[in-house]
Amino acid sequence: MKCNLAFLGALIWGFQAIWAQNPLIRDQYTADPTARVFNNKLYVYPSHDIMCTEDKGEPGWFCMEDYHVFSSKDLTIWKDHGEILHQKDVPWAYDEGYSMWAPDCVEKDGKYYFYFPTKHKDTEGFTIGVAVGNHPEGPFTPQKKPIANVNGIDPNVFIDHDGQAYIYWSGRDIWVAKLKPNMLELASEPSIIANLPKEGHLEGPFMFERSGKYYLTYPHVENKTERLEYAIGDSPMGPFKVTGVIMDESPTGCWTNHHSIVDYNDQWYLFYHHNDLSPDFDKNRSIRADSLSFNTDGLINKVIPTLRGIGVNKASEELQFDRYSAKSADAELHFNNSQNTFQGWNIALKQNDWVQYNSVEFDETYASLTIRVNASLKSQLEIVDASKNTILAAIEIPANTGWLEYKAALPQIANAVYDLRLVLKAGQASIDWIRFMD
Repeated sequence: MKCNLAFLGALIWGFQAIWAQNPLIRDQYTADPTARVFNNKLYVYPSHDIMCTEDKGEPGWFCMEDYHVFSSKDLTIWKDHGEILHQKDVPWAYDEGYSMWAPDCVEKDGKYYFYFPTKHKDTEGFTIGVAVGNHPEGPFTPQKKPIANVNGIDPNVFIDHDGQAYIYWSGRDIWVAKLKPNMLELASEPSIIANLPKEGHLEGPFMFERSGKYYLTYPHVENKTERLEYAIGDSPMGPFKVTGVIMDESPTGCWTNHHSIVDYNDQWYLFYHHNDLSPDFDKNRSIRADSLSFNTDGLINKVIPTLRGIGVNKASEELQFDRYSAKSADAELHFNNSQNTFQGWNIALKQNDWVQYNSVEFDETYASLTIRVNASLKSQLEIVDASKNTILAAIEIPANTGWLEYKAALPQIANAVYDLRLVLKAGQASIDWIRFMD
């Protein structure tokens, strides 16, 4: 019943639209993203990090009590559909476990099956449950019992071309079993997937198929933190051959990474997480996405994390240049409010510094722009078409104290998709965002 009330509550207060690059969601912590395509729209089912307190979870550790789901058609504007499941909604779960860890969701025969791990109220350790709904955003109704004979975390469900569903999970090793057609019970005994790394922590399996090959992907601690690796086989249950690395360890020391891989509109994407919004505490994480590609032999090209992320922005949206595609060496990133990192970042430029933001669509004529800027000196800013190295506009920004939303007239800019570069020709200014106006 609470699931339904949460869903109705989301309808009442309205779905929140979030304009985002990396991280994708910037008003709450999110982790462990599973991306799925339903009804020609991309949905992301992450876990939801919150800060533990003495009365809530274990301080200094992961703390998760519920799940949200997010969706997007253009990979730029994300809608939060609100809470879809809470630990107190699950009949068999320990309702103060704060352990609603990495989930998954799949569709079969018009029903949506949401798989999640959490602690059982009557036994030690984690088990995996299922909640069922008629829509990808819920409401979801949890089953009265968890899946029998499955003990562990990080459920992932893969449905092959013949309709057979498989469930993967982690518990020291990575396990696999077939699912019955009802998607709620095992159809085979669980088995450990062989030939995977034996040294170092291993978790978070995610299976996908491409061109007849089955890719088993997983986070693995080869050194000190998790990197994303993969193995390839000829069937969903293996055998698999460890093949390569999808993403290297975090350069800033975030201990975990957890991911999914999806083909959306003929482009592959890697969804993963990092601690962008909580740089000093890696148990509060934020989901990201970057494009992924394959060699002609089917091997995955290593993904290099970016701040720009994915999607084409409309020029009329807030363009967060601090989520840059490239920048000059001396351009500096700062939180807008270090006490509330959900307020995002700005990028500080001095004379001759520049910052570039790719894939901005001008699909109409814009007469002006608004820039949220803090300019300690009178400044001159050029907006450059980076691919042609031509100046699209030049504006003067008055010196001001504090943040100002400054509006300036524009010359006509031809309709096209641009890689925009902001070059500070004179002065000193910090830029939060720019929006082009008609």
